[in-house]
Amino acid sequence: FLSHLTTLFNDTKEKGSIWLTHKRLHYDGTDAIMDDAGTSEESREYPCLLRLTDGGKNKFSTKVEPGQLEKFHAAYGSLLKASMTTLRKRDKKREKIRSEEAAARKKKMTELVVVDGPKRGKGRRKRSRQIKAVIKQQETVIAVSIVRPSTYLGDSALMIPTAHKAALHASY
Repeated sequence: FLSHLTTLFNDTKEKGSIWLTHKRLHYDGTDAIMDDAGTSEESREYPCLLRLTDGGKNKFSTKVEPGQLEKFHAAYGSLLKASMTTLRKRDKKREKIRSEEAAARKKKMTELVVVDGPKRGKGRRKRSRQIKAVIKQQETVIAVSIVRPSTYLGDSALMIPTAHKAALHASY
């Protein structure tokens, strides 16, 4: 098992993933014998089942008996420590930039957008962008109120002025 694990670590050094699973093995292949509940079950030691796959056709498994577990874990642990150097580091700078951008978008969605400017002529594109922003904000507030009703800001926070409601519906 350890040699297969070593080869899979080497094969996936540049690209790929490995899945390791550990499980207590309690199947012994015989019929169940009904004993008194509790006493025999707690004192019994079970073997450990380890499975290894790369998500494709390579699948390996082994059963480690309780007496050999310490010896196996020593070899297994040293192999894992040696192979962990190929893991890629988290790009914290990129994560920070993305979180700041998301926070800025969220803040922008909560700011009040004032719809002003002429319906026709110079400035109408600016007005239509403002109307679209207000509609998007209201859709976001409705979606947030459905998901988290306790944090809903209320209708007054992002209301369109009454004079502009008719213009909003007329433009669409």
